[in-house]
Amino acid sequence: MEIRAATVLPARREPIELHTADGLTLVGELALPEDRPPVATLVTLHPLPTHGGFMDSHLYKKAANRLPALADVAVLRFNTRGTGSDRGTSEGAFDSGEGERFDVAAALEYAEFHDLPQVWVVGWSFGTELALKWATDPLVTGAILLSPPLHRAGDADLDAWARFGRPLVAMVPEFDDYLRPEEARKRFARVPQAEVIGVDGAKHLWVGEPYVRIVFDEIVRRVNPAAYPLPTQI
Repeated sequence: MEIRAATVLPARREPIELHTADGLTLVGELALPEDRPPVATLVTLHPLPTHGGFMDSHLYKKAANRLPALADVAVLRFNTRGTGSDRGTSEGAFDSGEGERFDVAAALEYAEFHDLPQVWVVGWSFGTELALKWATDPLVTGAILLSPPLHRAGDADLDAWARFGRPLVAMVPEFDDYLRPEEARKRFARVPQAEVIGVDGAKHLWVGEPYVRIVFDEIVRRVNPAAYPLPTQI
């Protein structure tokens, strides 16, 4: 059977709550391999909630539906402050990427407390800004950025990642609305360990199964190379 957009593969999926240092409760879900421990963990940071981003944004929903089974990867998704989905609405209000520092910290603390292995932060659009600004934590193995706009996060944040020294992978669509591959390579050049991957034909929202597969293959190639490339049939 071909893996398609709506494919849901077996996994243990658990509703979770995150508790921030400034007193908020955030709602989320942890998806784990069905019958074995994960070898790596994705802590996902969703696109801009004021423009429809949430924990169920399609790449992250599909990651939770597929990657625990296909790559032995745990996928932690959650709604940042003030963001709602079918899982519920997180307390608080959108804070343009500043108060969200506590949300990122709460997700990483959850991963650490639950002994989730090899934590990679995956940010998409607004989520890349949160990753660059707030995920330089010793727990973090590296970060993967999908459609980074480099709007709220700037050169000072890139310099902080350069000092942090952990892997940084930026996947940049050819036809992105905000930052395209050539300019991205110039901006990320100040991070020696950064790798910029231009994706031909892709747009900011990564719509279309071919682009979803490219994203997941590149993620898995970093976090669990033994599972790369992912199958397209099950």
